[in-house]
Amino acid sequence: MKHALLVLAHPCDDSFTHACAAAARAGLESAGLTVETIDLYASGFRAAMSRHERAAYQTDDPILDPQVEAHAQLLKRSDVLVFIYPTWWSGLPAILKGWLERVMVPGVGFVFNERTGKVAPGLGHVRRIVGISTYGSPRRYVWVINDNGRRIITRALRMSCGWRARPIWFGLYEMDTLGDTERTDFLERIESRLGAL
Repeated sequence: MKHALLVLAHPCDDSFTHACAAAARAGLESAGLTVETIDLYASGFRAAMSRHERAAYQTDDPILDPQVEAHAQLLKRSDVLVFIYPTWWSGLPAILKGWLERVMVPGVGFVFNERTGKVAPGLGHVRRIVGISTYGSPRRYVWVINDNGRRIITRALRMSCGWRARPIWFGLYEMDTLGDTERTDFLERIESRLGAL
């Protein structure tokens, strides 16, 4: 059975972001995937890399925190990665950016070839990368400022998974002015699309 890892970044349990996570989980499970969820806020994940972690980054054992190690192991066995978050200040919430920095270390997100000095993907088994985000701004404004979070999830992260990992993006724009119908339609679209994986 294929595995999906859902990484959720929103501090409020009653948020629309959590509703998106529930829709994504339902879709993935209907597609026959086993789903593991990391709720970064609920688990008390520490976003900032420590001085000791930075020193360990270039060693054979770059992970010092047991929680980070557990998350890395989940990554290593997942075929589908799903990131769900609100876009704040034109990018990822700090806790999700910190998660990427602390978990996607050498030996997890990428590997070094000591002979050639080149970097290779560490998550070549991942086949899908899914990003789900809400925006307070209109789509055009988000496009003008480059949609930094989306670029990290669908481009930079793809470099750790290899080009066979196909990205899927769900963006809900002008979130603050939408009604219940538009929000419900968005949730249904997430569940339906992920249910077809």
